[in-house]
Amino acid sequence: MRLRRVGATSHNEPAADAPHTERSELAADSTPCFAGRMSGVGRRTLRPVGGRRARLPRPVGPPRDVVGRHQMLRVRGRTVTWLPPLLLLGAITAIDFNTAGEFRMISWVVLVPGIAAAICGVWGTMVFAALALITYFLADTSWPDQYQSGLPDFILVAVGGILAVLACEVRVRGERRMLHMRDVADTTRRTLLRPLPPVWGGLEHAEVYLAADTEARVGGDFYDIQPGLHGTRVLVGDVQGKGLGAVEAAAALLGTFREAAYHEPDLATVAARLETRMLRHGVHLTALAAAVESPPAPQRPARTLARTDSNISRRRGGRGARPSGGRRGFDGSGLRDDGDRFATAVLLGFPEHEDGVVEAVLFGHEPPLVVGPAGVRPLPPGDGLPLGLGSLAADDDPPSVVRVPLAAGETVLLTTDGVTEARDAAGVFYALADEVAQAVAADPGTAAPRRLVAFVRDGTLRHCGGRLADDTTVFAVRRAEEPSGNGRLRS
Repeated sequence: MRLRRVGATSHNEPAADAPHTERSELAADSTPCFAGRMSGVGRRTLRPVGGRRARLPRPVGPPRDVVGRHQMLRVRGRTVTWLPPLLLLGAITAIDFNTAGEFRMISWVVLVPGIAAAICGVWGTMVFAALALITYFLADTSWPDQYQSGLPDFILVAVGGILAVLACEVRVRGERRMLHMRDVADTTRRTLLRPLPPVWGGLEHAEVYLAADTEARVGGDFYDIQPGLHGTRVLVGDVQGKGLGAVEAAAALLGTFREAAYHEPDLATVAARLETRMLRHGVHLTALAAAVESPPAPQRPARTLARTDSNISRRRGGRGARPSGGRRGFDGSGLRDDGDRFATAVLLGFPEHEDGVVEAVLFGHEPPLVVGPAGVRPLPPGDGLPLGLGSLAADDDPPSVVRVPLAAGETVLLTTDGVTEARDAAGVFYALADEVAQAVAADPGTAAPRRLVAFVRDGTLRHCGGRLADDTTVFAVRRAEEPSGNGRLRS
């Protein structure tokens, strides 16, 4: 993740890294090479300006997913995994029957249970192992004695069938374990990036999340919409780094946002609580790392709380020492500096009784774009530092809240650096603002959240050839013409 320099952006930086070789996947489409999540965008609506569907990069190589592999072996919803080993068994038997006695290949049926072990279930593999053994016996005994392969090859086929069944059992167990882990990852993603109704809190929205690492299926990008007592708030951000540490930080920020955005009357207070939560998260990880390295003596709860508050105060003021190092992995793999993790984010507020205004607080994030029939304009960059780095500010004042006019029909487009830092083969960054401006000028209807998200998604994948260097989130939101459901509890 790259920090934004306030007041300056560049799209001409030299390419520091080669394009990522991992493929991403989009759940809204059936394209096998994309694995991510898209909300509010249907398959039939993903058409760019001009009416023609975007040509997305095709998958490279065979599907790496067990589900995709089994889907390839289905015809009209029925499995045909039995067909390849059966055809092989028939071919070997026919060739052996039609060749001279000096060239016997019936023992090649030992390959049949091996093929079945790779694509069939355990019972199917057992059936083919038995068929191979029976076929060998019948075919071999049908020849005169001088041409029979005899007992050695019979034992070879029998042992090969047994080993194939055992190998199939190991494969099936591994696939079950992998599918279970995938379900756990999907559940984690749904908890972190919870599904949202198409119109929520008086806002019409659409979003897409593309994970650069298809195996992880969830990363450090986060977003949410929270209706509250004083309007609806939106949060989109990106945690520095990758892995479980980034997911933990994103979960901590979203939990605080959902509570603070509902209750707090001022957007500045919500922003301050997010900064405090990130600091508390860092203090917790630092204390955990110190406990793992050298377990402290038992302390009284009040004293422990006082030490925690003192650590937060020192980090805010930039004074005092803190435990060196970061969080050590429990597998002994090394030191991880999760205690100093930070996050860039954009916090938006849509006041309940001011339809023509949007409030924004930027924490070191790229300024969102306001897209409408009149054109494209960026929001002011703001003066906030990334969440977790507030102690580096020259003063203790919270980030300023910017109020920007928002006309009816205008959409706020928020993206993470997976979009702005997408490079083509020549290392040129994706020109998001220019592309969106041209699309809206050609067809003002592109400003609708669904079409806008689909356009940016397709353009980003096309520009980088389907190889994302970072997790990518595209989020578009505007006030709904017909609000349905404000998300507030009724008294």
